[in-house]
Amino acid sequence: MSENQRGSGTIVVLGIIAVLLIFLGVIAGLISVSSANHRATTAADLSALAAADAARGLRSGDPCDVAEQVATANKAQLVGCASPAEDSEVMDVRVQVTVAGPFVFIGPAESVSRAGPPNGK
Repeated sequence: MSENQRGSGTIVVLGIIAVLLIFLGVIAGLISVSSANHRATTAADLSALAAADAARGLRSGDPCDVAEQVATANKAQLVGCASPAEDSEVMDVRVQVTVAGPFVFIGPAESVSRAGPPNGK
């Protein structure tokens, strides 16, 4: 090894370590986004089902209040709750979940769900 090549292996190793750290940060961010999307979907589905039950009288309380309680219990924020028709037992719910980690700048994960009575009931 010549004198002007001394330390070049250290630079290569540091470069590889830096690339691996960036790669791991991106992977961690993608896992965080995926997890937030999954939690938002779950919270929206459960909130819509609970709201539809309240609209049908199977559960006491205002449907949107019930949906908000369920969303909060699932670490989500209720951002929309409505029935598509005045006398309908179908409920539409929209929730948001904060994305944590390195991709927090993309904003919250959001999911929409609709639930109602079974067909023919």
